[in-house]
Amino acid sequence: MEYGEELIQQVWEKARAVQGFDLAHWRKDECGAWICREHYGNENSEFGWKIVKVRPGPDSLENLEAMHWENDYNIVDHRPKCRVTEDRTGLKPWEQVTEPRNTRL
Repeated sequence: MEYGEELIQQVWEKARAVQGFDLAHWRKDECGAWICREHYGNENSEFGWKIVKVRPGPDSLENLEAMHWENDYNIVDHRPKCRVTEDRTGLKPWEQVTEPRNTRL
């Protein structure tokens, strides 16, 4: 599905901002995977993302979310289908990552 730049930006702004990272450039999806604003539609990027429908109905802002290109959303179960999330290898639970990185589940 093709979306206009304004709607793409609005969906991007709904994704989770992370303290200490440029929110214009980096966000996380509902699965915790890092996504990069400039990588919208790029399935060859570790940080590529797409827009998915999370509720039945029209393709309006309230029904759409930003998700890593390998993750998806099950509208029937109201749950994300996570295949990729943030890589926290070597970090303690309270430690913050210093640079974005993802891992497959």
